[in-house]
Amino acid sequence: MKLEYPSFGRIIVDGKTYEHDIVVYPSGKVEKRKKWLSKSKHGTSHKLDPDELKEYLTEDFDVLIVGTGYYGYLSLLPESRELVKGKEVYGLPTGKAVELFNELNGKRKVLGIFHVTC
Repeated sequence: MKLEYPSFGRIIVDGKTYEHDIVVYPSGKVEKRKKWLSKSKHGTSHKLDPDELKEYLTEDFDVLIVGTGYYGYLSLLPESRELVKGKEVYGLPTGKAVELFNELNGKRKVLGIFHVTC
């Protein structure tokens, strides 16, 4: 599996373009991020709430990579970090997060959450 972040608002997974935030599971499954769960509590989807994160903890993983957006606006709340205590967690601007995902995927079980805009 290969990810690309060619520009603001777009991410490509194995040649398929997505124009919305996505979650990539260790199994290779890709789904749309359920950001309304965070937005309904915080008024913004730029805070990754534990209730939203719980939705993605359905597969075993070693590393969580959060692509925080082009400008890095998405943040993982402290309560969300508690849910993944004991795992490696990276919050990086999406371009850097995609690079790290590509580097680690296949060697480790990686769960990726990618914000594709701001």
